Amino acid sequence: MLKAIFIDLDETLCDTRKATDLAKALLAETVRARFAVDGVLFADRYETGFYRRWSDIQRARYLPIIKQRGEDAFRVQLMIDLLAELGSGEVSQATAQELQHQFDRDRLAAFDFFPGIEAFLAEARQLFTTVVITNGPLFSQIPKIEAVNLAAHVDHIIIGGQEPEEKPARSIFEKALKLADCDAHEAIHVGDSLAADIAGAHGSCITSVWVRHQQPLDAELGITPHHTVMHPSEIPALIRELHQD
Repeated sequence: MLKAIFIDLDETLCDTRKATDLAKALLAETVRARFAVDGVLFADRYETGFYRRWSDIQRARYLPIIKQRGEDAFRVQLMIDLLAELGSGEVSQATAQELQHQFDRDRLAAFDFFPGIEAFLAEARQLFTTVVITNGPLFSQIPKIEAVNLAAHVDHIIIGGQEPEEKPARSIFEKALKLADCDAHEAIHVGDSLAADIAGAHGSCITSVWVRHQQPLDAELGITPHHTVMHPSEIPALIRELHQD
């Protein structure tokens, strides 16, 4: 019997891609107008950087900044470095901070649930314990959680950035099971990442649902989800079907 639904935040409950793309477009225009550099290239590289898809050189540069001064300081320095690489000349900390604030403000303003998800969560809470498990630093995840008032829609929220380990670690799923007061076979986990969500669910013997979007099923990972939906809009029907089984 299904007693709990664990579910990812970004690209599962909320359309993070849409919000990020809008914020990037506005940032690109600001950078192009102010510094006469390729704003689109800057915004693309900034996204790559804040998602920590780093080169070895970047890793060596930015990890100490994060550990010593925090996520905000890292993102501001990333702004400065990228602008310098594109030939903007010297950019002050204050200017980079202003750009950082603009990006975050525009992204949060556009951040929202996928259509139908709010109604689904209201329905799900009548039947199951609902637990959101999201990876990421508090710096970025807490504002997004607050932007959609997530605490009003689910029973529990676990943020990887404030846990000893993030998904796919077993410990974070064990915490969710404890919060839901259920066993692994009584839970299901829904997420868009094969490596984090699906592998994590399988490592804890939890039934998995992969939100595929346009992603290929990477055979090299050796991870096969128990169930697959192409878009978050398909989650409610699948959960109803699984609940009836």
